Amino acid sequence: MANRDIVVVGASAGGVELLLELVGELPRSLPAAIFVVVHTSSGYLSTFPDLLTSRGGPPAVHPNHGDQVSSGHIYVAPPDMQLLVRLGFVEVVRGPKENGHRPAVDPLFRSASWSYGSRVVGVILSGHLDCGTAGLMSVKARGGVAVVQDPLSAAAPDMPQSAIRRVEVDYVVEPADLPKLITRLTAEAASAASPPGQAVAALEGARPGARAELVCPVCHGVLTETAIGDFRHFRCHVGHAFTLESLLGEQGEELERALWAAVRSLEEGAALARRLARTQPTAEMRDRFAEKEGTLSQQADVIRRLLLYGQPRLEEEAPGKPAGGEQPGA
Repeated sequence: MANRDIVVVGASAGGVELLLELVGELPRSLPAAIFVVVHTSSGYLSTFPDLLTSRGGPPAVHPNHGDQVSSGHIYVAPPDMQLLVRLGFVEVVRGPKENGHRPAVDPLFRSASWSYGSRVVGVILSGHLDCGTAGLMSVKARGGVAVVQDPLSAAAPDMPQSAIRRVEVDYVVEPADLPKLITRLTAEAASAASPPGQAVAALEGARPGARAELVCPVCHGVLTETAIGDFRHFRCHVGHAFTLESLLGEQGEELERALWAAVRSLEEGAALARRLARTQPTAEMRDRFAEKEGTLSQQADVIRRLLLYGQPRLEEEAPGKPAGGEQPGA
């Protein structure tokens, strides 16, 4: 029976600092490969592997597509790329974003679980929202070990809290105890692998979930929904995936983009009406286009105020003018 020789780590806000503190406490010849996803922006030139290596633990790299998996190495997902673990090698691809992220935690955990089953140790560290919960469910469903940072020690406790709430976590640890725990777990033999249930298969996209009355905010494809307890997960046929919280955030972003596009369209319409008003041969036509310009400008202003202030401020509530017609000092 193989040991638990695959460690997958997911983190977001607060995770970089934490990993830099802890990696030096790991044996350089750790009998396992470690894979790390930390949420980063797409244009970020990352030196994170060099910083990790400088701390004296296992050497870290941004892997290339097709690189072989070797024990005693740390593989860090490059910016704007998904890191997937296959049996004996890695894939580094610009796959669909999950929970609005690329790289994302869930694809890493899910692919490692598919390939290595109970040999996987999943670790969730500090981060916002609930990315990683679905991936940790995959790890546990095949007999892997779930480790979560104590939320009280996390700069951003959302990710650990979500995992603890929804997954049968094996260890909740203080950061200082994490290197010793990983070292011990990777020296232990893995248990027998177990097949995932239907709910987890739907969560991973291997089985169709229930049709949701929603569309993907990224590609506008139809979403399917999987429910495990109070955890809701959505996926479109392209592969974009969301938890309920991340879907709400992504739809909010889409709504804002749509509203700003409406402002632009209305203001362009007002500008065209203003030009047409200048070229009309009759006063009646000039007045008609001038009225259209005013209407479009007013509509654009209402939406702009919604975006800027959260509500369409009434004229009498404008800065410097008291509401309700009251006079200063009344």
